[in-house]
Parts: sequence; C-alpha cells; structure tokens
Amino acid sequence: MAASKRALITGVTGQDGGHLAELLHAKGYEVFGLIRGQNNPRKEATVAEFPYVTLIEGDLIDPTSLVRAVEVSDADEVYNLAAISHVGYSFKNPTLTADVTAKGVLNVLEAVRITGRAERTKVYQASTSEMFGGLDYNRPGAGYNENSLFHPRSPYGVAKLYGHWIAKNYRESYGMFVSCGILFNHEGERRGVEFVTRKITHAVARIKLGLQPNIELGDLWPKRDWGYAGDYVEGMWRMLQHSTPDDFVLATGETHSIEEFLTLAFAEIGIDDWRPYVVQNPAFLRPAEVDILLGDPSKAENELGWRREVDFPGLVKLMVAHDLAEQGRLQNR
Repeated sequence: MAASKRALITGVTGQDGGHLAELLHAKGYEVFGLIRGQNNPRKEATVAEFPYVTLIEGDLIDPTSLVRAVEVSDADEVYNLAAISHVGYSFKNPTLTADVTAKGVLNVLEAVRITGRAERTKVYQASTSEMFGGLDYNRPGAGYNENSLFHPRSPYGVAKLYGHWIAKNYRESYGMFVSCGILFNHEGERRGVEFVTRKITHAVARIKLGLQPNIELGDLWPKRDWGYAGDYVEGMWRMLQHSTPDDFVLATGETHSIEEFLTLAFAEIGIDDWRPYVVQNPAFLRPAEVDILLGDPSKAENELGWRREVDFPGLVKLMVAHDLAEQGRLQNR
C-alpha cells in the first residue's frame, strides 16, 4: 500500500486553512499545520476541530522556524495560506503586512529550497484578486483573468503582489513546482467576523435573536465576485495535482454588491427592508476603495476541471443559518 501524502498548511487556523485541512484529511493526507506562538488563542479550537492535524509552531517572519516546519512535516505539498489578510487592517499596519504577507512568501520558498526539497515539494501560493485593484480593467464585462494587468489599491494588495511575483520567480529560477491561485472573494461559516460578509450574517443572526439593534458598515456599493471557501480549496488542491505549475484564477464570474448581500441576509430572517437596521460609520471607509472585482475562471474550469458548487444566494443562506445556530447555542448556555 502506497504511503499517504504529507501536506503542510501555513495559516491552518484561518478560514481556508480549516476547509483545506478537512479536504486533505478526507483524501488520505497526513496533515501538518503551522501555528504562530505558544499561546495562540486559536490553538485549542483548532485542536478540537481538527484532531488529525499535527501542529508545528512557527511564524512566516521567522525563517528558521519555517525550515524546521518543512523538515518536520517532510511535506510533499506546502500550502502557503498565512497572511495579514484584512484589507482595512493593512492600511493601519502596512509594515507588518509587508513583513508577513510579502516577505513571508519568500521565507516559505527559501525554506523549501534550502532544505533540498526544490525538486520534490510542490508549493501553493495564495494570491488574490486584490492585486488587480479594480483599475486597468482591460476586459470589461468578461472579468479579470491570468493575463490581466495588476494595480493593487491597498498595502495588502501590494504585499500579495510581491508574494505572487516572487513565487513565479522561484518557479522560473529554480524549476520549483509553485502554483499561484488568484482567488476572488470566497466566504463561508469559518470567515472571521471582521470581514464584511460574516460581519453581516453574524449581526443579522443577533438582530433576529434580539441581541443587538443594528449593524455599522462602510460603503455598500462596492461589488465583489463572491464564492464559497469550501469550493475554492478544492481548486487549490487541483492546482498541485496538475501536470505543470501555473497561475489560475478561481472565481464565480458574477458580481454582487454589499447591498445585495444585505438584502438576502435580512430576507433569511424575514426582514424585507434592512435600512432601519444599518448605520453607516465613516470609520469603516477606506482611503482607497475598489469599485468592482469580477473574475474569469475559464482557465481553471478548462484545465483543472474545477467548478464552484455553491451559488450566491446559497452562500448567504449557508452563512446566516450557521450564525443563527451558533448564536442560539451561545444564548442557551
């Protein structure tokens, strides 16, 4: 019987890390996860939810810890999902964002290379649609693809673009199998409440249960290409099973505004007019906002056979149902 594959996930405590750990475990992988700090507040919950994941302490800004993690895991596949991943936060902490989200990618690649695994360990780099930035929109109506121009509009987008290009550089310079997934917005029940979609569904559930009166948001007009995170980790895995390393856009090919998300979320709790429950707070406005992000997943669909399964209304329904159940449990403790 062939030995099971081994995978190392950085950012295992995040939304995508959780979904990916589940997926790889179901496929028979031995899964290792990088976790930052001895007293990480997410460690206990991660151990409880994913008892099959072997946690290794390390940090993207500590190259020595990454070398150790690569050696201990002896991974066939490394999925670099760790990052300072909140756009708004990146404006307030641009230096930390650069250290983790940009230079951290270099540290991961170097850890694989200097441990002598450049020819046998495949690496997935989590790139992002925020690298496009909503400007230089050279394919109106068709969505950004792998050849579209980049123009990041936040420190997060800029840092991710460095990570994207250094990953491509290591692919070309050292012959490493490094694939970049340019993922458009993907949400779900594991999304942090600091992100607008989960902030909305979390608040909607609490409003339904009489636990809070309203929700404070910034602009409601930006449009995003929103999919389900559980679908997108399947695409990540498929990229590393492909015959050659490459870049792939994962997206739904359609956009919806924050206002549309609000409308569907409140409808799930029987409220047709959400306006009395929403307050605009200038604190949530960004110095530079991206109007629209629309992706073209044709390449991933054609070459990887990847398809999204959960549509936009299904995503909102799933998230509201989860938060209603979670808030109900907390209320009944």
